[in-house]
Amino acid sequence: MSFFPRNTAHAFCLVAVALFTTSSLASVVITGTRVIYPSDAKEVSVKLNNVGPSPVLIQSWIDTGDTAAKPAAIQVPFVLTPPMNRVEPSKGQTLRISYTGGALPMDRESVFWLNVLEIPAKKMAKAEDNLLQMAFRSRIKLFYRPVGLVGNANDAVKAVTWSAKGNSLQAINPTPYHVSFASITVNGKTVEGEMVAPHGTQTFTLPVKAGNNVTGNFVNDYGAVNSFNAIIK
Repeated sequence: MSFFPRNTAHAFCLVAVALFTTSSLASVVITGTRVIYPSDAKEVSVKLNNVGPSPVLIQSWIDTGDTAAKPAAIQVPFVLTPPMNRVEPSKGQTLRISYTGGALPMDRESVFWLNVLEIPAKKMAKAEDNLLQMAFRSRIKLFYRPVGLVGNANDAVKAVTWSAKGNSLQAINPTPYHVSFASITVNGKTVEGEMVAPHGTQTFTLPVKAGNNVTGNFVNDYGAVNSFNAIIK
């Protein structure tokens, strides 16, 4: 089931736009920028708040990384409740996420995505009016974290090794945790960061050589952006 309405003679148009939850245009704010699900937890909760002046409809779902996948067709080992709800102005809603079991690795984290689609209440309009209704989609990471993994997720960036591969910079993550880089800088040139998977490798297009210093920013478990510094091998 979806909140997306059909086109009408009044030229009603719904536009879905992916925005950060801090956008001044969106009314629904998600508490936190990521969700950590420990494997021994019965459930975890995520708080939503409607800070706007009008009621909104909210559709929530979890996906595996495909932003274009339809919610009804996605298969994930989680149950999210409520999947749809209405939130009044200055009110909140708690989403509850429960793990249903499945073949997820127990030697490393798995990543999913929590989607929150906000649809403002439809305003009354005259027959001759054209109405543009905006929907805002927020998307944050959901990490399933097995209990007992070696090390600490917030220190994983220190274990990442960097090497020069021609005109590229290679990051190797030997830890069982995802490391989310916000930016990478070498020799005054900066590129947008990416997430490096556990025991994975990520390549950044930067002209580098061994001995260069690499700096940048990464995001920790609390959503804080911290700096790092390393030497390229």
